[in-house]
Amino acid sequence: MHDATLAPPLTFFHTLPMPCPYLPGLQERRLVCDLSTRRGRHAHDTLARAGFRRTQHLAYRPACAGCTDCVPVRLRAADFRWTRGHRRVLRSNDDLIGEDVPNEATREQFELFSRYQAGRHGDGEMALMDYPDYAAMVERSPIETSLIEYRDARSVLWAAVLIDRQDDGLSAVYSFFEPGADKRALGRFMILDLVRRAAARGLPFVYLGYWIRGSRKMAYKTQFQPVECLTAGGWEELTISGEE
Repeated sequence: MHDATLAPPLTFFHTLPMPCPYLPGLQERRLVCDLSTRRGRHAHDTLARAGFRRTQHLAYRPACAGCTDCVPVRLRAADFRWTRGHRRVLRSNDDLIGEDVPNEATREQFELFSRYQAGRHGDGEMALMDYPDYAAMVERSPIETSLIEYRDARSVLWAAVLIDRQDDGLSAVYSFFEPGADKRALGRFMILDLVRRAAARGLPFVYLGYWIRGSRKMAYKTQFQPVECLTAGGWEELTISGEE
């Protein structure tokens, strides 16, 4: 007997080849599916555990010919190993308060996002994003998504991270921050704060997207331990340490 409550199956497709944004000279392709055809977060969470990431209403993972350098990684929150360096980063930002807010774009966020892109990724495609592009990135989500804004006592916005809530953790979709505040190490601070938040809620993992072998931009993801990577045999602890 046909069950009318069954959701339609997910449909996957490959993108056309395009230059890899991380490894010069290589071509990137993605395996993509539209999450908006399914209700609830079950499909998303299942795909996340299989190494997919979300952008707007789409879930994707790399599917590049002859290259497997993009490795899905996640941090274990409960037994996270806090170092003196981590605690120093927290102290450098103890004047900031992180507030969970709805995933609704604001001009203030966009101005910070634009400064971050110009200061850190001026040669990337995201530096060309206008306000409607930014709003679509933040607001178009078929699952439970929010922003954490980090402000000081004067309510100045220093950093923000877009996060998805999964049944097994928090997923850092995209973060951005004041590019001239190097001493604060705001990128690392937001990851550490997500670890604290996940542990406080009893969630086992913080998903960080892809660690890319050979990309210095992604080396920071192995500075946090324990970090797990997705292999052909499932999620395993990654023993390679990144640069300090």
